[in-house]
Amino acid sequence: MNINFNEYAGECSCGKSHDIITKAAVIEPDCLLNIEKYLDQYGISGKRMALYDEHTFAATADRHPAADQVIILNPEGLHADEKSTAEVLAKMEEDVEIILAVGSGTICDIARFCAHEKGIQFVACATGASVDGFCSNVAAMTWYGYKKTWPAVPPTLVIADISIISKAPEELIKSGVGDIFAKYIALADWQIARTLTGEYFCERIYDLMWKAVDTVAKGVDKIVSGDPEAFADVTYALVMSGIAMQMMGNSRPASGAEHHMSHMIEMGATSLDVQFPALHGEKTGVGTLVAAEEYKKLAAMETITFKDYAPMPEETIEQYYGAALKDAIVEENKEDCLAKVTKEMLEENWQQICALVKEIPDPEEIFAKLEQMDAKRTLESIGVSEDKKEILINYSPMVRNRLTLMRIRRMIEF
Repeated sequence: MNINFNEYAGECSCGKSHDIITKAAVIEPDCLLNIEKYLDQYGISGKRMALYDEHTFAATADRHPAADQVIILNPEGLHADEKSTAEVLAKMEEDVEIILAVGSGTICDIARFCAHEKGIQFVACATGASVDGFCSNVAAMTWYGYKKTWPAVPPTLVIADISIISKAPEELIKSGVGDIFAKYIALADWQIARTLTGEYFCERIYDLMWKAVDTVAKGVDKIVSGDPEAFADVTYALVMSGIAMQMMGNSRPASGAEHHMSHMIEMGATSLDVQFPALHGEKTGVGTLVAAEEYKKLAAMETITFKDYAPMPEETIEQYYGAALKDAIVEENKEDCLAKVTKEMLEENWQQICALVKEIPDPEEIFAKLEQMDAKRTLESIGVSEDKKEILINYSPMVRNRLTLMRIRRMIEF
């Protein structure tokens, strides 16, 4: 499929005009072999630097795009962080005009950050359907230990070669599905924030995101059977999630409480004692299960009592995040979005919030689909002890100053 994104840009019934930088996405077998045609078609020209890690360089050996400079990163311990971006910026020749990012989430985030720093374009050449950041206008970076999103450059073009993606390690497609299932929680959190505080909401973005989730949820059988069409569908959903973020101007439609859990794990919060790393989408998939279970539990409470807002003490933040992360967490939450919420607002809107929670699939349903794929679906499977669940539920919302039902729990009497 060849998707032109012009139809999603411009004036919208929500009252805003949506800006989309990405011109198109090509999601087809062997399309990387024809990259020159697509670059010409969309008017992308100039001196090129191709960015790989050693794995993606090997996986695309028969179809490396022509480039004036090639940078190949060591995949061992590679993250989108201050170290990898500094390495690329130091090696990049001064007159490079386009970065061709050949890889998945990490390579694309490094490329989009560096492209932003240099004020140039980048093209995402996807080699794995593992994460929804291909078309994002922000880069999810771990910056000196703190997980945050930075302004970055969306790709001008996406080339997603299904011949490569379908042969990638199977954990990549499982991660991609987990990142898409995360939208069940992200979209509910967005609706809840809209209900309580009148936060900006766009039906078109919401519907676009929901369609992407539905496409993947209905295609699990085909994913398990290895049908290339299913890999194209997951890639489509991941790409459209990024387009939704471009239209929104931030990650709200794609990231809620489940992503905050993933980020808390990725940051290495001292209270979690993470045993081993997992892919981002694997963590958001498990976070989706944890959030869905907790949200359903809250909505089923027969009696509920709300209390006044109170900021989280700095000593509590340090206890659960550690001294190295405390200042960054405190700074992030200086103007706590929860302070806008009163217990009277919660009392007045609680039944509507419960109705929104009911639209989230039951955690057993989500678990069954992940189990069918043999994807990660427990905290233990992503390196976090099951007895740390309450810590994740209680303190992960502090990762991002964004209103979610998980954050609202601080105003519920238990």
